[in-house]
Amino acid sequence: MAKGRTTAFFCTECGFESAKWTGQCPACRAWNTMAEEPVGKKESSRHTAVGGGKTKARPIRLAEVSIEEQDRISTGYRELDQVLGSGIVAGSLVLVGGDPGIGKSTLLLQVCRNLAASGHKVLYISGEESLKQIKLRANRIGTVTGELLFLCETSLDDIEEAIRETKPQVVVIDSIQTMYREDVSSAPGSVSQVRESTNILLQIAKGMGISVFIVGHVTKEGVVAGPRVLEHMVDTVLYFEGDRNASYRILRGVKNRFGSTNEIGVFEMREQGLEEVDNPSEYLLSGRPEEASGAAVACSIEGTRPILLEVQALVAQTNFGMARRTAAGTDYNRVNLLMAVLEKRCHYEMSRYDAYVNIAGGVRMNEPALDLAIVLALVSSLKDRPVNPKCIIFGEVGLSGEVRAVSMAEQRVREAVKLGFESCILPQVNLEKMKKVEGIALHGVRNVREAIGWI
Repeated sequence: MAKGRTTAFFCTECGFESAKWTGQCPACRAWNTMAEEPVGKKESSRHTAVGGGKTKARPIRLAEVSIEEQDRISTGYRELDQVLGSGIVAGSLVLVGGDPGIGKSTLLLQVCRNLAASGHKVLYISGEESLKQIKLRANRIGTVTGELLFLCETSLDDIEEAIRETKPQVVVIDSIQTMYREDVSSAPGSVSQVRESTNILLQIAKGMGISVFIVGHVTKEGVVAGPRVLEHMVDTVLYFEGDRNASYRILRGVKNRFGSTNEIGVFEMREQGLEEVDNPSEYLLSGRPEEASGAAVACSIEGTRPILLEVQALVAQTNFGMARRTAAGTDYNRVNLLMAVLEKRCHYEMSRYDAYVNIAGGVRMNEPALDLAIVLALVSSLKDRPVNPKCIIFGEVGLSGEVRAVSMAEQRVREAVKLGFESCILPQVNLEKMKKVEGIALHGVRNVREAIGWI
């Protein structure tokens, strides 16, 4: 960087810094991501403790590091604990993203209430709402007891001082795009401010052993606004999904250094705030019509949890030269692929029909195990022949029309038995390797034609 330069160009994807603008980032090769930002004064490269004194790191053996069960703190919500990996890890930095109005602040305020009620000291810092607005939300979700402190501030210097004085166990920052450092001359929410603010919070979390939750705004593409390096700096990244006009919410972990990234948590938005859904399968299948063509029940695996959901399809003869295809809740290209398999391998003239596929409940699932249920739902609608409402279907469909094996087949079948299903269409390969399950009839199929014969 040239001496005396006051601005630089930063990549919004990876945070790469350059003295001049380039069309393509030299680091991550992304196009048109270089943004000009003011450059603050460089600080000393020496490591300093949060309290202000200099510290010197000392290499130690791995055996000297002690791990105890009490290092994890329960949030009071089993669904959230499962996504985090059985609780909050002391000294962790968690990023929570989601669309506006989806319930990020509500969920974190409820978590703070639970932690304070269980004897933990919590500091909730808001840069977007006043204390009166927070109190209105707190009155809606229930009584707040314990050591739950609130602070409305956007300056990281003042926030750092407040954390040192109060010494809480958990801190919530709502949101990172409103925070700023005074020695960085760019506006709050810019690449420089977001990166610098997150770096300071990371030092606080690791240096003082405080668990920090950060709320992040998302862009129209659905990713957290700011440099991509923000997600690399934190320990856990959680995304809130779902239509804010509907009552359900899905909390999904896309990065987790302390647990699996395949787990999801299901919540329902009610008048008193967010409440966890104990049985998502029963919730997603509620209101399912009986004896209706074009509907099939599938089973998807999210982490270690089997979830039953309804696949709906509507096939109607097209009035135009080119048939229309629509997919909601699943991959559009995957639906086109499965319809091509039906036309080529089973000789159904699908090119003459419009096709609409929907995953009921508004959830989005892209697991290949849904292929067979989509295929049978399409055929059911085409022939106007209902699928047995007490039948569950899962299996991956290949381009040759074969039905391939899927993982955790026995867990899927046992989940169906719990909800009262009487039969199951599954890959023959899985059936040969499974133990006998009481209370349900299993029909193994090798290809799509065999599966169609069972409806």
